[in-house]
Amino acid sequence: MLTYPQIDPVAIQLGPLAIHWYGLMYLTGFGFFLWLGRKRLRVLARPGWDDKFLDDLLFYGVLGVIVGGRLGEVLFYNPGYYFSNPAKILAVWEGGMSFHGGFLGVLVAMALFARAHKIQWLALMDFVAPLVPLGLGAGRIGNFINGELWGRPTDVPWAMVFPAADALPRHPSQLYEFALEGLVLFALLWLYSAKPRPVGAVSGLFLIGYGSFRFFAEFTRNPDDGIFGLMSLGVSMGQWLSLPMVLAGVVMMRWSYRKAAV
Repeated sequence: MLTYPQIDPVAIQLGPLAIHWYGLMYLTGFGFFLWLGRKRLRVLARPGWDDKFLDDLLFYGVLGVIVGGRLGEVLFYNPGYYFSNPAKILAVWEGGMSFHGGFLGVLVAMALFARAHKIQWLALMDFVAPLVPLGLGAGRIGNFINGELWGRPTDVPWAMVFPAADALPRHPSQLYEFALEGLVLFALLWLYSAKPRPVGAVSGLFLIGYGSFRFFAEFTRNPDDGIFGLMSLGVSMGQWLSLPMVLAGVVMMRWSYRKAAV
């Protein structure tokens, strides 16, 4: 059994100002987005798609992630707690962001961005998809540092005791998700998008990849607090929200290749 490293969630304390590791992980994710985005811009070389375009795109994306992610956490996972403590809804630095809520928020933000710049929404999403996984991985490291979203009890040799949970050895499920949703998904999408693909195919692969990885990782993750726990058929809320992503991804990839063949 491994010892969970007790890391102070506050990275830097400057008087009353506390800078949390969780927030720094989000900044790291946004930094990866810009770094990778500039690499893709040089390869695509599309008129008007320049550094300013990327900066504006990130601004829209950040709004979508924060607003959608927090609303998803409030509405999907723990409405009772947040409705009883409404001031906590704004305390995003304490953790508690739903990927599926953030995903919906980004879809809306990208649709608004595409409309404002008169570009095809799916083509924009194909550009964005490979830039996202490393940011997701950084977020999972933030979860691990916070000692939240721990795994289910287990006897595997690398199990950890998370003091915020109990004294039981558990899966370090945050690290599993970091590896799958962050590193593996990034490699898959980056390599796949390195060659020209039909419009919508890269986005479809993102949906399939993330939904599948999240679904299987949830078998090791303790059900989130709130009103749900394990739901019908013994699967979690996260798994139920991931299944439509996989189905939509399969449909999207089939549609994109069929359309390209016409």
